[in-house]
Amino acid sequence: MSSRAHVLTQASAAATAGTTPIVDLDTGGVIALQAAAEGHGNISATVETLLHATRSEALLPLVLPLPTAAVIGGSAAMAPLHEALRVSGRRPREVILLVRGDFAQIERRSLLSGLDGLRAIGYLIAVGDLGTGHIPLDLLADAAPYLAVMSPDLVARVHRDPRRAALGEGLARLARGTGAHVLTPGVTDEGQLAMIRGWGVRLAQGPLLVPGPGGRVHVPLPVVESEPTRLLLGPRVQEFLLPAVTLPYEATAEEAIDAFGSEPSITSVILVDEYQRPLGSLDRSRFLLMIAGRFGHALHGKKPAGRLADPARTVPKTTPAIAAMQVAGRDAERVYDDLVVTDEVGRCMGVVRVADLIRQFAAVQR
Repeated sequence: MSSRAHVLTQASAAATAGTTPIVDLDTGGVIALQAAAEGHGNISATVETLLHATRSEALLPLVLPLPTAAVIGGSAAMAPLHEALRVSGRRPREVILLVRGDFAQIERRSLLSGLDGLRAIGYLIAVGDLGTGHIPLDLLADAAPYLAVMSPDLVARVHRDPRRAALGEGLARLARGTGAHVLTPGVTDEGQLAMIRGWGVRLAQGPLLVPGPGGRVHVPLPVVESEPTRLLLGPRVQEFLLPAVTLPYEATAEEAIDAFGSEPSITSVILVDEYQRPLGSLDRSRFLLMIAGRFGHALHGKKPAGRLADPARTVPKTTPAIAAMQVAGRDAERVYDDLVVTDEVGRCMGVVRVADLIRQFAAVQR
C-alpha cells in the first residue's frame, strides 16, 4: 500500500471507529485520535472502544475517555483495560487516558494513587472537562497530566462571551504552567480558532478541522501579535512537542522498519530503556538508506537496531526553543534530526522537529 493510501485508510478507520482526529494547528497534521466512549463508573465502554479502534486498524495514538470511578476503583477495576490493551497489541505509551467525571474530595487520594499507578505502567494521563466539570484546579498540579482538555461547552462560547474567553485563556495558561499540553475540542468556526491560537494552544479538534484527501488538515493562518516578553524568552520546547514513536533498545532493525512503515509522517524512532529513557535515535532518512543499500537488510534486519542508531539528542521540557536550536546546531551532520524532549526524571515525553523551531524563530524575527 502506498503512503498516501495508508493515510486515507487511517482516516477511514478513524471514522469507522467513532473517533475524531486531534490536529496540530502549526503543521495541520493529525497526531492522535480521540474516542467518543462514555462510561458510567466502569470501563466497559472504554474497553469496547479500544478494541473497535484496533479492529479498524487505527494506528495513531488513542485518547480514551475514562471515568474517575474506574481509576478510584484501583487495579481490579482497571484490569479489563490492561487485558484489552494486551489483546489489541498496543503499548500503554500509545494510549492517553482522559480522566473525566466528578469525584468527592474524600476520594482525591485514591484518584491520585490510581493515576500514579497507571503512569507507572506507561499510560499517558489527561484531565478533561476543564472549565465546566467539577474538577479542582489544583488537581492539575497534583496529577501532573500529559494533556489538559478544555470543556467543549466552554470552547463553544468563547468567541461570543468575553468572560468565558478570559476563563479559557486563564485555563490554558494554567495548564501550560503545570507542564501539560492543552487540547481544545469542538472547534466549529474560524472565530473560535483565532481566539484559541491567541491563547497559545496548539492542539485542537472539531468539525472545522477535518482531514482532507491527503490526510492533512487545512488550518487558517493565525494573525501574529507581538508580545515583548515572549519575543525575549521565546516559547518552551514543550509547546512544539509531538508524540514520539519508541521501541525498546533491544528491538531489531526489522521492527524499526515496520515502525517507519506504519505512518509516512514518522521522522524518527527513539530507542528507550525499560523506564522510557532515550538511549538512541534512528533518523528516518539515514536509517532507511542504510537498510535499502546493497545487502542492507540481510546485514542488519535481524540484528539490534541500536547498532545503526545515533545518540539521542535530548532537551528538558522547559528548554527555550532558541536554546534547543543551539543544541541542534552542534552537529552539522544532524542539524535536522528530531530532538527528544525529556521530563524531570529523564523519560521520553516526545520529539520536537527542528523545522518547527526554525519556523517559530523566523516568525518572531519578522
